[in-house]
Amino acid sequence: MRHNGIHHVTAIAASARRNLDFFTRILGMRLVKKTVNFDDPGGYHFYYGDEAGHPGTILTFFPLEHAAPGRAGRAGSGETQETRFLVPEASLSFWTQRLVEKGVAHEAPTKVFGETTIAFTDPDGTHLALVGVAGAEAEPGWSDGEIPQEHAIRGIHSVKLLLEDAEPTAEILTDVLGFEAAGKDGSLARFQAKGSSPATPGTFVDLHAAGEFLRGRMGAGSVHHIAFRADEAGQAEMARRLREVHRIATTEQKDRKYFRSVYFREPGGVLFEIATDDPGFAIDESETNLGQALKLPDQYEARRTEIEAVLPELA
Repeated sequence: MRHNGIHHVTAIAASARRNLDFFTRILGMRLVKKTVNFDDPGGYHFYYGDEAGHPGTILTFFPLEHAAPGRAGRAGSGETQETRFLVPEASLSFWTQRLVEKGVAHEAPTKVFGETTIAFTDPDGTHLALVGVAGAEAEPGWSDGEIPQEHAIRGIHSVKLLLEDAEPTAEILTDVLGFEAAGKDGSLARFQAKGSSPATPGTFVDLHAAGEFLRGRMGAGSVHHIAFRADEAGQAEMARRLREVHRIATTEQKDRKYFRSVYFREPGGVLFEIATDDPGFAIDESETNLGQALKLPDQYEARRTEIEAVLPELA
């Protein structure tokens, strides 16, 4: 069965300890995997999500201690402007109060495509939002006790991309990645994963065409890439269409241990990934113990002592 939608979103942070504290303690997400950047094992790679780390619930970070000061990202075109979380509609008052109590800067609620949305930023300036959706309460939510399960974040609701021209990106979403046009709201064009409901994690991509605009600069607070779901056969077909129909180069398949990935730069400049659902995060530790131990890919296991010595303390 082919699955469509967002698999995960990966962003850049500065302090690993501060990032871990914000997303697990303030937002109540589960750390489902603590590993390293497979391309640069000198830094962590954190995966936050629901209890089992289902595709569509995952926000990941590369915490780079050297990313601050002076290395903050700059908002601009060709990047992800906002990552939005899915919560039950009835939970928005809880979240408003929690953001106030925890001193998290946030904006007044607004309506986006008819859904109440509360925008805020994390300590690195990553643009985030909570979106209340009726029916989201039926999706599983993780709770460690501080945030009641009924109010827990259910996963990724949507991402908003800031682009010079939305049409070429829209063509990739609809012709390759399994999305379909789902309406417009002002300057935003929404695309929905085929076969999904608004209360399903990883469902929406919003495109904001801004015309000529300053290009974004990658750094702390920036989204590095967006990953889209596929099975093995679907990924191969998507990559083929990108190369043969759209003349877009893709990488070879890369083994990320918990999924297999192909990367490409979409026409608007955003780095996209196509990631398989399998094998998942329970491949090297039980669901009960997810995120507790530092997990390394096989190629780095012999260097564990060396790697652990340079990683920042988290306690």
